[in-house]
Amino acid sequence: MNLKFISALATAAVLGTSAPLVSAQNVAIVNGKAVPSSRVDTLAQQIARSGRPVTPEMQAQLKDEVIAREIFIQEAQKQGLDATEDFKVQMELARQTLLIRELFGNYQKANPVSDAEIKAEFDKFIAANNGKEYHARHILVEKEDQAKAIIAQLKKGAKFEDIAKKSSKDPGSAAKGGDLDWANAGNYVAEFSEALSKLSKGKMTETPVKTQFGFHVIRLDDIRDAQLPKLDDVKPQVAQQLQQQKMTKYQEELRAKAKIE
Repeated sequence: MNLKFISALATAAVLGTSAPLVSAQNVAIVNGKAVPSSRVDTLAQQIARSGRPVTPEMQAQLKDEVIAREIFIQEAQKQGLDATEDFKVQMELARQTLLIRELFGNYQKANPVSDAEIKAEFDKFIAANNGKEYHARHILVEKEDQAKAIIAQLKKGAKFEDIAKKSSKDPGSAAKGGDLDWANAGNYVAEFSEALSKLSKGKMTETPVKTQFGFHVIRLDDIRDAQLPKLDDVKPQVAQQLQQQKMTKYQEELRAKAKIE
């Protein structure tokens, strides 16, 4: 058999076995430079982490994306843009951002919130909010004389809701006739809370209530036992809150240990 022919067959065999490996490792070759498939995988992981499904159609789009990026990067490098001082500063900031994200990600993995911690936090919430809820309205004005005049009008038969819409300085409730909806008394500042707790259903304050916001005229429309959620209904929110608390504490500890001159 012709030795040249045997050599050609051997070369073809080697190329035939190596070509699929190269293809699997790279999405494309752009101007002689390989574009690794890992770039597509990384983009897909970022999308998956955001909660969006990575469909086959999206995979094709991601391949086009990384190829386009390689084309644009090569042109930018050709123009020397990667050598500018501004680019170097931005690259350093990007590097820091990625490292910090990895640091905090590793901390969260090593310090997950336990079911026991979630239940303990939930029990604290229940203890602090258990009791009564109040459905109140109020009218907020700047001066005590204004509040006294409003109380006098209400005693003569004026409608609370109409005066609240016209005169109250509280942007959150004025348009609703002073309606504050249902809330625990502890949600309000101390002076307001104390006055509200002393009222009977359907009654209003006889004298203006002074707080840091001004002078209030308060009416209690209804009282009920506190409507509290079940643990299963708020478990994700409690876990997120506790994780954030842990992260904040970790950051504070790192700052405290750092030697800053």
